[in-house]
Amino acid sequence: MKGYKTVDAYINGSEQWGSALEFLRALLLDTELEEGVKWGAPIYMIKGKNVIGMAAFKQYVGLWFHHGALLKDKQKVLYNAQEGKTKGLRQWRFQSLEELMDAKEVIIDYVKEAIDNQKAGREVEMNKKTTTVVLPQLLITALAEDPSLKSSFDTLTPGKRKEYAEYIETAKRDATKLSRLEKIKPMIKEGVGLNDKYK
Repeated sequence: MKGYKTVDAYINGSEQWGSALEFLRALLLDTELEEGVKWGAPIYMIKGKNVIGMAAFKQYVGLWFHHGALLKDKQKVLYNAQEGKTKGLRQWRFQSLEELMDAKEVIIDYVKEAIDNQKAGREVEMNKKTTTVVLPQLLITALAEDPSLKSSFDTLTPGKRKEYAEYIETAKRDATKLSRLEKIKPMIKEGVGLNDKYK
């Protein structure tokens, strides 16, 4: 996918769907939504919050509702393009400009509902990553014996603490666990994560 910098460039880059994109753009700009470009495609926002996106593919033009799972979807036109992965995003596909024109009033209703939801602060709760860290006994003992090590460890992010805990826990032999502990002690004191050099 090309990284378009403007909506005009995106529309001009789609010979097949240019008219359909222009049609959708006019509908969206007739609202209070602010136009922008994210991920190389047109996006329509309220106060910087994504509400609706549009995109052209080989077979269709799609409208993306960022919190589409909250829409009533009376016409049953929305679906989850990545079932099991996407929680809030819903897509509406159109195979022709004529189909878009026929659905104009319904599209406007869906757009208005999406705007109202955003203004009311209704958003789909995204899965928060659980960062509960279970420390191996060896690490617990090392932290208890060295207050400066514990102090440094406590200032690390939950993700970094988890990386260190898993690094020791995944070693099969006790000797390996001990050598891994010695290796990470100076890193913890420096406040760096186990995999920082790869990030």
